[in-house]
Amino acid sequence: MIESPHQPQLPPAPPAAHPAPHHAPPTAQEILINWAPQETRVAVIENGAVQELHLERTLERGLVGNVYLGKVTRVLPGMQSAFVDIGLERAAFLHVADVWQRQGNGEAPAAVRRIEPVQPIEKQVFQGQSIVVQVIKDPIGRKGARLSTQISIAGRSLVFLPQDEHIGVSQKIPAPERDALRQRLQALVQAHTPAQHNRGGFILRTNGEDASDAELIEDIRYLRTTWQKIRQGALTLPATSLLHQDLDLLRRVLRDLVGEATKSVAIDSREQFGHLQDFAREFTPAALPLLELYQGERPIFDLYAVDEEITRALGRRVELKSGGYLIIDQTEALTTIDVNTGGFVGARNFDDTIFKTNLEAAQTIARQLRLRNLGGIIVVDFIDMVQEKHQSAVLQEFRRQLARDRVRTTVCDFSALGLVEMTRKRTRESLAQTLTRPCEACAGTGEVKTARSVCYDILREILREARQFNPREIKVLAAPEVIELFLDEESQYLASLSDFIAKPIALVAETALAPDRYDVVLV
Repeated sequence: MIESPHQPQLPPAPPAAHPAPHHAPPTAQEILINWAPQETRVAVIENGAVQELHLERTLERGLVGNVYLGKVTRVLPGMQSAFVDIGLERAAFLHVADVWQRQGNGEAPAAVRRIEPVQPIEKQVFQGQSIVVQVIKDPIGRKGARLSTQISIAGRSLVFLPQDEHIGVSQKIPAPERDALRQRLQALVQAHTPAQHNRGGFILRTNGEDASDAELIEDIRYLRTTWQKIRQGALTLPATSLLHQDLDLLRRVLRDLVGEATKSVAIDSREQFGHLQDFAREFTPAALPLLELYQGERPIFDLYAVDEEITRALGRRVELKSGGYLIIDQTEALTTIDVNTGGFVGARNFDDTIFKTNLEAAQTIARQLRLRNLGGIIVVDFIDMVQEKHQSAVLQEFRRQLARDRVRTTVCDFSALGLVEMTRKRTRESLAQTLTRPCEACAGTGEVKTARSVCYDILREILREARQFNPREIKVLAAPEVIELFLDEESQYLASLSDFIAKPIALVAETALAPDRYDVVLV
């Protein structure tokens, strides 16, 4: 997910920006998996409420992260690149800058630090050569996939760099914490590297900042096992074979979502239940006893009304139990959330009403961010509070609720205008971007012109066309409500225009046209 380079022009915020504390005390959770050949849907349930939704469609899965045994089909010295057949419709592209080369003591991999090539590509690869490559960019249009020979394998908390010895920490983790985390990871890697293995390199991911030693050790074991399978495949399989595919959502559930708080993982497909058992036995043994095959008569998502929750999560308005409501607007640059009291009048005085509404909003907003997977810059407009202690309590509750998030969040204090600005790491497309597209009628604005505005647009268009082309007759095709307005309230203006241009104007109601779409046909 690429974040927009455009930054909103907001009032200066106070310098205090605090990461939400990670992590809140674990709450017992259930994971429901609804599997179909075309789509996998996952819901994380806590206290009977849907907290997270994850979706993956089979036809929309990309190739990034996949590892292939490719075959070099052509070397182009002039472009310092090569074409590699990895079994796709088009040959993939390998540039010299993406060819891994061991440098000195291997302190930093090419994926971390760009290295100037020591040798030209024609001295590193040759036509007909079998070569292990990883897709770093999906094919687009007529362009083939882009490849690298620098292999990296992502785990739950770590990224494994089997060709390097580098131990690193994500730059997105605050600097004061990095040295201690790096030393801790270094010690774990050294203590849990079998004598017959090269140590390899590891980078601690952002979401691994709070991982326990046991979780990191499990990740190290999983990543090494995966790499051994890739190496074995490279020695035994024919060229253009797929050696490793980045995990699908089904398996990422066991790798990324199952934790200490998980009490069950239920799936409604017997076949996929067996596949998950096999995966768990080999890679995530701790998750094996949690797996359950759901065989109920009702669809698994009906157990907690998940489909209804998905529908609500696509709307702008979110009702609060108190009678207040939220308005959530997602734009390219940022997301805004407006808190309103609505019909809540249950408190003894207005200040208490506002405070209670804001407290409930803080809890609901944190959940909506997870449900909708909203990322990037988020601005929350809580209802103005007079008392500073109320502001502090709302902010504290907001941070406490955000601490349950798997994704890193950073929250600023209230600004001078009473806004709370925060960021949430983008991990994938939001729920709305996955399930919806902009409306053809309104182009995503949520609004269309009124019928009267369209009438006046049509009158101006008729005058413009009549002056330029001198037609015999003019025919107007528009939505029924526009035609009805022309025949009623706007009939006088239409008749006057017809007399002025000395041309007859015919009206045709077209139900297929959107309210603000029309066509002026010259006959």
